[in-house]
Amino acid sequence: MPKPAVRALHLYPVKSIAGSGPGEAVVEPWGLAGDRRWMLVDAGRKLLTQRPQPKLALARAEELAAGALRLTAPGMPPLTVEVPEPVETIPVEHFRDKIDAVTAGPAAAAWFREYLGTEVELVHLDAPEMRRPVDPEFSEPGDTVTFADGFPLLLTTTSSLDALNSLIAQGDHPEEGPLPMNRFRPNVVVDGTAPWAEDDWRTVRIGEVVFQVAKPSARCVVTTTDQHTAGRGKEPLRTLGRHRRFGGQLVFGQNLIPRGTGTIRVGDRFEILD
Repeated sequence: MPKPAVRALHLYPVKSIAGSGPGEAVVEPWGLAGDRRWMLVDAGRKLLTQRPQPKLALARAEELAAGALRLTAPGMPPLTVEVPEPVETIPVEHFRDKIDAVTAGPAAAAWFREYLGTEVELVHLDAPEMRRPVDPEFSEPGDTVTFADGFPLLLTTTSSLDALNSLIAQGDHPEEGPLPMNRFRPNVVVDGTAPWAEDDWRTVRIGEVVFQVAKPSARCVVTTTDQHTAGRGKEPLRTLGRHRRFGGQLVFGQNLIPRGTGTIRVGDRFEILD
């Protein structure tokens, strides 16, 4: 087996839409620079994701200079959105968290409204005082996160995906496999580890940066959404429910919290410290 190394890195500038796969990424205390600094909210200013809007999978956000975005989607003209000045914030809800964010303005709202056919607004979160605390049960005081579900980074492994796809092939819906890694929207993908070995990790090093392995990642209906067609099936939740149920959660991947800063790169050595 080859030595463990980083296979791919992924950034998602806007939560729940497609992002990019850079060769390197800067690790900040609250996650990768540029990852999930923006999100969509509905008419009630509550988080809007692929859960009710699978069509979001087909939209893409590319980060430009100084944090600006270039938005693209089928049937839509590209739109460039500048980082808004934090002169005024609005209250938004991110699952159970109530936080303040900065609206991206009417042009972005109109673009997404035309694409989705519903009232929607794009908001931005970047000032340190606006970030959310990480679940204290799995973190240290002062740990924060932006618009990711609950933790700064998500790590997956190619060997565990291979094992999952093998289980899917033996299940009720083998025609839905094999699934690609983009179903799980990870930040870091690692090669060269044993299947499901990540269940036992507590501390890892990626390149020059150390990370706490906080907890397994609970998976939702977004994983059943084909990220290229927006169609939905039964997998991988059917198979995770049979083979990867931890308590009441179906899990794949591990949530990470940085315990340092620096730059990580595709090809970096991956070390299990504890």
